[in-house]
Amino acid sequence: MEMGEDKLWRVLEFYSGIGGMRYSLMKAGVNAEVVEAFDINDTANDVYEQNFGHRPHQKCGFYPPLANLTHDKTSDTHEKMISMLREISFNTQEFILSPLQFGVPYSRPRYFCLAKRKPLSFRKAQVNSYLGAPGPVLWSDENVVTSQGVELNGYWDKLIESCRPIEDFLDLKNCVSDAEESKEGKRPFNNPLKQYYVPSALIERWGSAMDIVFPESRRCCCFTKSYFRYVKGTGSLLATVPGMVKDRISSLQDLSLRYFTPREVANLHSFPEDFKFPPHVSLRQRYALLGNSLSVGVVAQLLCYLFADETL
Repeated sequence: MEMGEDKLWRVLEFYSGIGGMRYSLMKAGVNAEVVEAFDINDTANDVYEQNFGHRPHQKCGFYPPLANLTHDKTSDTHEKMISMLREISFNTQEFILSPLQFGVPYSRPRYFCLAKRKPLSFRKAQVNSYLGAPGPVLWSDENVVTSQGVELNGYWDKLIESCRPIEDFLDLKNCVSDAEESKEGKRPFNNPLKQYYVPSALIERWGSAMDIVFPESRRCCCFTKSYFRYVKGTGSLLATVPGMVKDRISSLQDLSLRYFTPREVANLHSFPEDFKFPPHVSLRQRYALLGNSLSVGVVAQLLCYLFADETL
């Protein structure tokens, strides 16, 4: 079936969270009706209702077969899942994909499994296990990179070079304002983003463990649900001075480090501009919900591939 056809797909959305899958369906252009959404997180359901006018069903007794992390092919859970899908006549394809492979400067590799019930099959039936290639090649015959190819030296470096700069996902007005004030040697405490600046005490204690990026950088680390609560291993911090001056700065304090805002994290997750949190959702809750969400840009590409014409 071609994506442009008028068939309406009826969808059950499990672990609906803040709506990442529903946004992915919309971004992919799938003609879908979400029959029901399910999530046990009351705050996530508030966010979902805010954006879609529908509150997910909260009483859900289902549990995910795999953690929302990279894929472990040796796990018993994975083997049971694949075995069960095969027993009930599903063709499957498995991938580990990151937004970096789709031009987004965000390192968030995640495991994905697509399944189609026989006699339906995938357009690229030869693609198995991991795929390490930009999204469009999922359904083209060029530049498919296997799991072995992903491990070759230079693959990820080339991908990162092709990514858009982080500044494309920021509030540029505030970013420029920070840089200008930093040039004058002033800490921008009057900036509307002042609540996001990293306290000096944390920089002194954890500076050596921080992943620091600049507006012109083309990669940042994955944001976890503990971002803003902790600075070590929870996501990148933004230096609000131009990268060109970093060699002339003698102290991390001079970088005017700040956390990415929830809106900026949502941008890196490819959430649309009209996505919003209800006012009562706290800052920490927003980061936690985003940290548990998915990449709309990556999943939309997978949905395009999944719903592309099916070969009988």
